[in-house]
Amino acid sequence: MSVLVYVENAEGKFKKSIFEAISYAKAIANQLNTNLVAISIGNVATADLENLGKYGAAKVLTINNDQLKSFVNQAYASIIAEAAKKENANVVVLSNSFSGKGLAPRIGVKLEAAVADGAIELPQTDGGKFIVKKTAFSNKAFAMVEMQSENKVISLTPNSYKVVEDGAAATVENFSFEAKASDFRTMIKEIVRATDKISLPDAELVVSAGRGLKGPENWGMIEELADLLGAATACSKPVSDADWRPHSEHVGQTGIAISPNLYIAIGISGAIQHLAGVSSSKVIVVINKDPEAPFFKVADYGIVGDAFEIVPKMIEAVKSLKANA
Repeated sequence: MSVLVYVENAEGKFKKSIFEAISYAKAIANQLNTNLVAISIGNVATADLENLGKYGAAKVLTINNDQLKSFVNQAYASIIAEAAKKENANVVVLSNSFSGKGLAPRIGVKLEAAVADGAIELPQTDGGKFIVKKTAFSNKAFAMVEMQSENKVISLTPNSYKVVEDGAAATVENFSFEAKASDFRTMIKEIVRATDKISLPDAELVVSAGRGLKGPENWGMIEELADLLGAATACSKPVSDADWRPHSEHVGQTGIAISPNLYIAIGISGAIQHLAGVSSSKVIVVINKDPEAPFFKVADYGIVGDAFEIVPKMIEAVKSLKANA
C-alpha cells in the first residue's frame, strides 16, 4: 500500500500549490505508515523531479511523449489511475486546480474510489475511519466526509496546507503506459497563460475591486497596490461583465474560488455570490464608503471611506515601509 500524488506542471515548472499537495500527501502517508510516490506527466527536468523528494516523495514516476505535451483530461486520468494500480496506492492526492477539478472525478470512476474535492485539512484516521474536512455549499459551509471505500481520491484546496521540506532527493523512474485512442477524442489545442501575473488560485495575497472604482480608467491604483504587495489582482462579477477587467480575474460563486492569506476588497458591496468565492480567505480587509455594505459583516478589518482617498494613502504607506526596511 502507498499514497500517490499527481504533480501538475505548468510549462515544465511546479507551482507552490504542488509543493503543498506533496506535503499534504506525505502527511497522509505518515498517518497510514506507508510511503509516498509522485507521478509527473509532461516534460520536466530531472533535477526538478528529484527535488520533489525534499517535500516527501520517495519516488517520482515520469511519463512524457508528444501526445501528452498539452493537458488531456481523460488521458491524464487514465495514466494516474494506472500508476495508482501499479504502485498499489489506495489514496490519490492532487491539487484542486482547474485541471484537478476535472481529473479527480475521472480518477475516482476508474479506481472505483470515494472522492473528496476541496479538502482543507488532514484526514481524521482515528478508529479506523477516514474523514476529510472540505468546503461545501460554495464555500459557505464545511462538510465532514467519511470515505468508506478502499480507494480514495482527495483534491487539496490551494493555500490550505503549509509547505513542509523534510526529505532528500527522490529517485526518478520512467513510467510506461499506452493510453487508448478514445482518451484523445477531446484535445486542447492551445493554453494561453498570463505569465506576467500571479495566478489567482495560487496567490497568497489578493487585491480586488468592484464597481466602486467607477470605471476601468481608475484601476491603476489597484494594480500599483497589488504590485507593491506582491499580490494578484481580482474583481467582482459586475466588473468583469462590464469588460472593465478580464473574466480571468472574476472571483466569486460563478468565477474563481480562492483562499489567500489576505484578501483586500475595495469598493465591493459583498453580495452572497461574491462571498461564496472568497470566504475561505484567512484575513479579509474591506474598504467601502457604505457602512451598511454586507461585506463588513464577514470582514476581519474594515475601513469606511472613499477608496479614492484611502487606497493612495495605503500605497504611500507601503512605499514608506519598503523604503525604511
